[in-house]
Amino acid sequence: MKASYSGIDIRLMILTMSSFPPVFFLVLVFIPCILSAPEANLTADYYEETCPDFSKIVREAVSAKEGPPARIAAGILRLFFHDCFLEGCDASVLISKNPLHESERDNEINHSLTEDAFEIVTTIKTALEKSCPGVVSCADILAQSTHDVVTMVGGPTYEVKLGRKDGRESKAHKVGANLPLPHHTTNNMVSLFERKGFTLKEMVALSGGHTIGIAHCKDFISRINGTEPDPDLDAQYAEVLKGVCKDYTVDDTKASFLDPVTPGKFDNMYYKNMEKGMGLLASDFILFKDNSTKPFVELYANNETAFFEDFARAMEKLGMVGVKGDEDGEVRLRCDNPNNADA
Repeated sequence: MKASYSGIDIRLMILTMSSFPPVFFLVLVFIPCILSAPEANLTADYYEETCPDFSKIVREAVSAKEGPPARIAAGILRLFFHDCFLEGCDASVLISKNPLHESERDNEINHSLTEDAFEIVTTIKTALEKSCPGVVSCADILAQSTHDVVTMVGGPTYEVKLGRKDGRESKAHKVGANLPLPHHTTNNMVSLFERKGFTLKEMVALSGGHTIGIAHCKDFISRINGTEPDPDLDAQYAEVLKGVCKDYTVDDTKASFLDPVTPGKFDNMYYKNMEKGMGLLASDFILFKDNSTKPFVELYANNETAFFEDFARAMEKLGMVGVKGDEDGEVRLRCDNPNNADA
């Protein structure tokens, strides 16, 4: 495959980020769970009376965060995925470890979640506790802030229903085997998505979140090692990636944008790149290579409106995964700690 971008152009669009913050490419987490708990009654206007400034406070905090908007957006979006696909959308990923056990964020796989994302949620929670103490859950903060950062970098708007309650526990050992990995096959990916109730089309649409963010060399080094790079990679692109990961060691934080063409914008370039042999992760490119998912990649590459519409609907569905109500959740006073600290 031959990309239509020059080697110089690609070099300008890929960064060697030896001092970059941890990777925020969107690895989604999947285990079986009920899409929505029956006792959780979510509505778009849930805080209209109890916390009328909720949306404003979230939006202002997201907008005020210093740093590249796409970096911030990728970090929060990935945090939301990791939360919802493990224990449901209950903000369990935000909980810190306690003397009894490590939490989800302590699992090695989650070390790539960015501190910026955690800090934004904490800032929002602090502001909301001053405005309407004890009312807004951390899970709702994460859901709303994810919507806001996606739209901030040009992505589609979608309805965010509110009223989630926060989980009371977070265990590191639950993370490991439930993440789709960069080397996963289509069957691996499909199995994980189906267990969460998502269709093939929704899987491909949600994967489009990789239009923002980065991946570290360790996640694609196997595709460029040796004298013969992965033949699915465009030759010029592979050479540039070799330069990015030159003298790579396992502790390196060198990285490349998942979308090297328009890394600062939420658009459909992720799919166009795959058609040109510029799908960075093997687990991304297989969506174009496999006959079961290729038609959706081609649809979204040719029709950004269709991608935006399907991504929006899939995000609405994602936000309902494993939602907790009053019986099995709470409104945490601190996002990093259950109200019962021994949980």
